[in-house]
Amino acid sequence: MGEAIERFFGSLPARAPGVLRGPTRGRLQIDLTTGNRTEHWYVVLAPGAVQVSREQLPADAIFTVSAELFEELVTGRQAGMAAVLRNEATFSGNVVLFLVFRRFFPDPPGVRDPRETAREHVRRPG
Repeated sequence: MGEAIERFFGSLPARAPGVLRGPTRGRLQIDLTTGNRTEHWYVVLAPGAVQVSREQLPADAIFTVSAELFEELVTGRQAGMAAVLRNEATFSGNVVLFLVFRRFFPDPPGVRDPRETAREHVRRPG
């Protein structure tokens, strides 16, 4: 497994307060496949908190993706929802957990929040 994936999972607890502001709770199992091998990660989501584990836990949802594609997701080179829509990744269970979890993925390089662009436009002397 790539170093970027290890860093991504390691960073989740510290980033959770800024990402998980809603009432969503649940356990997400993330299955990373490489050939005929699968590695399991378990992410427990709660308002403002995340716990990451490698131990097997009951899950409310399962996100299955190749380790190669997941590394692209965690580095911003691919988008999570697009991967699911292209059927390059699968999701089952409580879809809200995936929608919340994908907020942890970085934006692709060069992408800007349209709200910030609008604020800059308003601040410009006209």
